[in-house]
Amino acid sequence: MSKLPKEHKFIDLSDYGRHIAKVIASSLKNTAFTPIHVTICFIISGLIAVYFIIQGNYWLAAFFLILKSILDAADGELARIKKKPSYTGRYLDSVADIILNALFIVSIGYIAHTPFWVCLLAFIGLQLQGTLYNYYYVILRNKVEGDTTSRVFEHKTPIALEGETQKHVNILFGFYKLLYGGFDKAIYILDPKANEGKTIPKWLMTSVSTFGLGFQLLIIAILLVSELKEYILPFFFVYTALVFVFIGFRKWLC
Repeated sequence: MSKLPKEHKFIDLSDYGRHIAKVIASSLKNTAFTPIHVTICFIISGLIAVYFIIQGNYWLAAFFLILKSILDAADGELARIKKKPSYTGRYLDSVADIILNALFIVSIGYIAHTPFWVCLLAFIGLQLQGTLYNYYYVILRNKVEGDTTSRVFEHKTPIALEGETQKHVNILFGFYKLLYGGFDKAIYILDPKANEGKTIPKWLMTSVSTFGLGFQLLIIAILLVSELKEYILPFFFVYTALVFVFIGFRKWLC
């Protein structure tokens, strides 16, 4: 089951691991393995990647970064295949992502001897990029009757779905708001009427997909194995300028 109807699908450059993710999810369909278990696996993969970054083994670090990206897609695929969406999984996934992103930035800053202020700006830039991509993608899914587990505006704690407890949803939503609230507000301030305009063109969604976490991890992996580690954090800081370019196109076209 896709997140979007066929006629609204676009080339998602951050979703290169989707086919493998579907294979993984299909193989787990009739097992006791749950989407939460897959999320835990991608957390472990991300932590292993951090270890190999610090150790200077960049090929293995790249492998586990890409594996993390694939498993990050597989948990959602498994939830859709088993028809068991959950807010617990949704927020655990997001909370794990931002913590791992911080660890990736810190570990890269450590090996590249990058000043703290550059690390901080790179992290903020990385998150703003991802937030814009998710903001537009969720708006698109809601407009065209796609997957609606994610909400355009995360203001209130959602009601737990069947099979999950409200307590877990409350706790994870609280962490989500704490970690993502500032980034969500920043993007909303920059483009508050995105939800009111026309459907975002496919070419623009493809362009914005370079802000997706999968593509970001791919860039990190490529630069690591290319022995260009000192350029990784400055790249994400500078690349954030495209946030304003994409928002400008969205306002102009939609």
